[in-house]
Amino acid sequence: MAYKITDECISCGACEPECPNEAITEGETIYDIDPDKCTECVGSHETPKCAEVCPIDDCCIPDEEHKESKEQLLEKWHKSHPGEEPAAGTF
Repeated sequence: MAYKITDECISCGACEPECPNEAITEGETIYDIDPDKCTECVGSHETPKCAEVCPIDDCCIPDEEHKESKEQLLEKWHKSHPGEEPAAGTF
């Protein structure tokens, strides 16, 4: 499932450069995650980087409205990174 950013966001921008899929953008008041691009970092990292680097606990959380299996997330990653191989241990 994709991640989302809650209203607890302080707009620090720490998450945006960490996203390997360019799914995070600056919104009007908080940062946003595009669920069509978010793969929970499957294919790139072992854990979701946005949640890892965010200074606010429970700000970057799984989006229950966008549930996907690891296989679906990996398929989405392949579409975003054609010709690349996923990093070992990331799926």
